[in-house]
Amino acid sequence: MSHREQTFEIFDERFKECVKTSARLDKLYEGCRWAEGPAYFPAGRYLVWSDIPNDRMLRWDETTGVVGVFRQPAAYSNGNTVDRQGRLVTCEHGNRRVTRTEHDGSITVIADNYQGKRLNSPNDVVVSSDGAVWFTDPMYGIDGDYEGYRAESEIGACHVYRVDPATGDCRIAADDFIRPNGIAFSPDERRLYVSDTGATHVADGPRHIRVFDVRDDGTLSGGEVFATCTAGIFDGFRLDEAGRIWASAEDGVHCYHPDGTLLGKVRVPEAVANVEFGGPRGNRLFITATTSLYAVLLPVVGARWRR
Repeated sequence: MSHREQTFEIFDERFKECVKTSARLDKLYEGCRWAEGPAYFPAGRYLVWSDIPNDRMLRWDETTGVVGVFRQPAAYSNGNTVDRQGRLVTCEHGNRRVTRTEHDGSITVIADNYQGKRLNSPNDVVVSSDGAVWFTDPMYGIDGDYEGYRAESEIGACHVYRVDPATGDCRIAADDFIRPNGIAFSPDERRLYVSDTGATHVADGPRHIRVFDVRDDGTLSGGEVFATCTAGIFDGFRLDEAGRIWASAEDGVHCYHPDGTLLGKVRVPEAVANVEFGGPRGNRLFITATTSLYAVLLPVVGARWRR
């Protein structure tokens, strides 16, 4: 099998403008137990990600290629993102909360309960341009002692939440998921994509991404299935400048056109958990995949770098 065949699989002609078939998949680090939650910081040219079972966050320096521990213990952190002020926002399985790391290093709690009941184990998070924090709250961190601490759910269900930027009020944005997981906005923030990985707990359960319309008041409508995973489950994902979805799957990263067509795949030798666009120009796709961190250079940029 050629190098080209190993790295990219093209199903639709439109995928050819999204990749360079001569590009290589680089392994930047190995030694994790379950790599997740990549977040790229343009000002420092580094990437932070979670190694959940090892209860640590790692940091890859783009200028030197060196990897070191960013935070340990890390409250079994999972999903991470960077807000519009360049601050780290983290989902913590162990503390069952969403936090923000301020510029001075202090930790601010964004959400740790809903109507007085502890959250399950926040999984992934995105911050919209108005400052609202949206996150998913399945039970993976309380299912056992591998990625958190075994506990009973106080809420009794798994929801998508929105934290109001003005009041800090945490409310349910969507309540019809089995295991809400990855979450991301379209470039114009008029649509919100959320994956449901309920197949991990329910026979013939969901392994798809759903799409919602976002109203001006921050409420959601719609919620139809956008795409169903053909290899394993969709975990985390990101969108590029044109609104294409780059989603994690068992055999690599699946790229979908906004019309729902599977355009192609970036083949990865380990099951992928999440992705993040980064690099000086926003066109390097970082991939957290089971034990390792990978990256591939693309001719497209992430939605965050959209001009």
